[in-house]
Amino acid sequence: MIQYFQQKDGKLSIVSQVEGCDWIHLSSPLDATEIKKLSDSLEIPTDFITDSLDIDERSRYEREDDANFILLNTPIANSGKKEYEALFITIPIGIILKEGLTITVTQKENPVITRFMEQKVKGFNPKNQELFVIQMFQYNVFEFLNALKQLNLRRNLMEEELYNSSRNEELKQLLRIEKSLVYFVNSLSSNDLLMMKMKRTDFLKIRDNEEFMDLFEDAIIDNSQALEMSNVYTNILSGTMEAYASIVSNNLNTFIHRLTIVTIILMVPTLVASFYGMNLGHLPLSQHPYSFYFLIAISLIIGFLLIWFFRRDQKIDN
Repeated sequence: MIQYFQQKDGKLSIVSQVEGCDWIHLSSPLDATEIKKLSDSLEIPTDFITDSLDIDERSRYEREDDANFILLNTPIANSGKKEYEALFITIPIGIILKEGLTITVTQKENPVITRFMEQKVKGFNPKNQELFVIQMFQYNVFEFLNALKQLNLRRNLMEEELYNSSRNEELKQLLRIEKSLVYFVNSLSSNDLLMMKMKRTDFLKIRDNEEFMDLFEDAIIDNSQALEMSNVYTNILSGTMEAYASIVSNNLNTFIHRLTIVTIILMVPTLVASFYGMNLGHLPLSQHPYSFYFLIAISLIIGFLLIWFFRRDQKIDN
C-alpha cells in the first residue's frame, strides 16, 4: 500500500502521484515486484524497504549515496488471539530521507504513523525532515509509555485476582505481560543506542540548532525513562511470579502434610477391621456378643489419641 501526502497551507492532504508530494508512506502488503519498482523510481536501496518490513530488524541508521535511512522500533497491540502470545509486540518503522522527500515504511498500521496522518502532531511539517524525525522519536516514546501504563494496570488486576484464586488464566495473562515487557526492554534499549549514536555523530546535522537539539535530547531522556520503567515492571512481575510460585508450593506442602495425617488416622481403624475380617477363630473378643462395639470404641480411642499426638506435635513446632 502506497500513500502520497503533500503539505499545503498548513494542512496535510493526500495526492495521487509522487510528483509534488512531501511524504510517502509504504505499508504491507508489498510484493517483491512493487518493492523493486519503488526502489528504482525513488532511487533508494531495496534493502531500506525490505529491512523496514522485517519484524526482527533492530534499530539503526545508514547512509548510502544521497539517501539516509533510520530504523526504530515501535509498540503495537498484538492482534494474535493465541493465549501464549504477548499482549504487545514491537515492529520497525523505516524512515528514508532524501532531499525534499521523506519516505516511511511499516509492516503494519501503528499509532505513531496514524497520529501524523491525522495531523495530531503540533507543528508537523514533512518538509522539515529533521523536525519530522525528532517528532517521530518523541511520539514513539509516548506510545511506549502508554503501552507500559496499560500493561502495569493489567498486571495489578491480575495480581488482585491471584490473591483470591489460583486459576491458570491469571498466570497465563501474567506470562503474556512478561513477554510484552521483554519485547519493550529490547526495543527501547536498541532505540536508546540509536538515538545516542545519532546525537554523537550529528546524523541529522542539528548540532547548531539549539531548539532541535533540546527536542532531541528530551526524546532521549524520555526513552531512557521508558526503558527504566520497563525494567522496573519486569523485575516486579518476576518477583510476583516467584512469590506466587512459593505460595503455591507452601500451600501444596501444607495440604500434603494434612492429608498424610488424615491417612495415618484412618489407617488404624482400617487395620483393626482387616484383622477381624480374616475369619480366624482365636482372635480376641471374637466370640463376645458386643465385640463389634468394643472394636469401634478401640478404633475411636486410638484415632483420638493420634489426633491429640499430632496436634500436640504441631503446637510444639510452632
